Amino acid sequence: MSPNTEQLLRELHASLGLRKRPEDVAQLIRDLFDTAPGEIDRPTRKALDRAARTSLRSLWHGYTSMMEDFARPVGAQRQLAVSAGLFRTVAEPPESHGDDPAEIEAVIRAAGEEIRKAYGHSDFHADRLNREQRAEAGLGDLSKRQYNKRFRLLRRMEAKLARIIAEQRKREITMIGKSGLASRLPYGEFAADHGTAAFIAYLTARANLRSEFTVTGQQKPYDRVAEALFDRLDPDTAGWFAIAQVHPVGQVLKRLTDEERGLLIGRWHRILLDAAEQLEAVWERGPLDRTTMIVRRGDDSSTWNQAARAWNQARTHWLALLQAMGAEDVVERICPGKVLPLIAADVAAWHRSTGGGPHPDTGVWAELPLPWDVLRGRADCPEELVEQVCRRHGVDPRRGGWSRVRTEARAVPFRPTPELVHGVTVADPVLAALLRSAGFFSGRGHRSASAPESL
Repeated sequence: MSPNTEQLLRELHASLGLRKRPEDVAQLIRDLFDTAPGEIDRPTRKALDRAARTSLRSLWHGYTSMMEDFARPVGAQRQLAVSAGLFRTVAEPPESHGDDPAEIEAVIRAAGEEIRKAYGHSDFHADRLNREQRAEAGLGDLSKRQYNKRFRLLRRMEAKLARIIAEQRKREITMIGKSGLASRLPYGEFAADHGTAAFIAYLTARANLRSEFTVTGQQKPYDRVAEALFDRLDPDTAGWFAIAQVHPVGQVLKRLTDEERGLLIGRWHRILLDAAEQLEAVWERGPLDRTTMIVRRGDDSSTWNQAARAWNQARTHWLALLQAMGAEDVVERICPGKVLPLIAADVAAWHRSTGGGPHPDTGVWAELPLPWDVLRGRADCPEELVEQVCRRHGVDPRRGGWSRVRTEARAVPFRPTPELVHGVTVADPVLAALLRSAGFFSGRGHRSASAPESL
């Protein structure tokens, strides 16, 4: 493998955890195939050329004002730097450190040993040492003020660590809800076959597109460019196990072994449990209005919608794998429903103004048992019940994905990535940056749930 090929594969792999425009990823894929003459057929070249030309068509040569990363939690660099000046056992941390929870916890534990503070025991009244206890622990030369200063710092660092872990978990859930397990794919598995890497990278970029402020539904990830990349995969060399983690269609799943399908079912079941925990936590803070799913003051719509997307993504993969294994009897007994996202009141009003109303799935969602109760065995929800409720609300349970999922993908036309400001399309990226910095389109409705994902 040439150094240039290696570099391009590394860039494509890094894009799996980013929000790069599909046009820019298409350019990288075209460059990758150019390093191996004869590796690309004419239809695929034509599709990639069209997408790449869109990236370079503007004066700004593919410039976008939108960030190319999912929001990351603020690290503990500042707290680590302060701790290095107060504790002998803490070294001055490099600027790049402060994001790894394991490293932060190790520092807290080591520093805590210096003042005889047990990790997790941070009550300011119950867990501090008094003068006699400090003297007995060999801390007699440390004044009460200096001891308290160190105790408070470690207490704040433990709270900071908990926030970092929670925010990293939310970020992971967000990425899974968008593009499946793409961000978890190891480099070796991703890069073993160029065609596999190209398809996964492009489909992931399409899946990671930001939601638009619209009542017509979001863009479908599988477009004509993705279809061209998929059609040229070599059946003998393609990484079907890697592809199955982002594209669970029948053509892919049938090429997996039973062991590989079982492994993926286990992974997706764990994600269902994780998403269910977050959904239940939001629900317990204040039940949502299931009959409308319109966001109300106090609703944590951001966490709910991120977890709902992850739940629906995991559920789709889980059901597709069961269908591929011929295990429909499991679905007949346990069939947890989809989770609807919260929508902003202005989007709901827009629907009504165009003659629409609540999504047809809303009535089904409102009547079925809560999915996390079904998953944990606290409520029964067999396939027969789901189909009965769907029919009562005029929804086809199979076409609507309530009891079974589609195992074929239909490609949609390629569409250039829109420049968005809080979900609203803006023609020029420079204008978008100015509007964003000036606070335009930043009302509460837009911030909370301005662009519902299609189910």
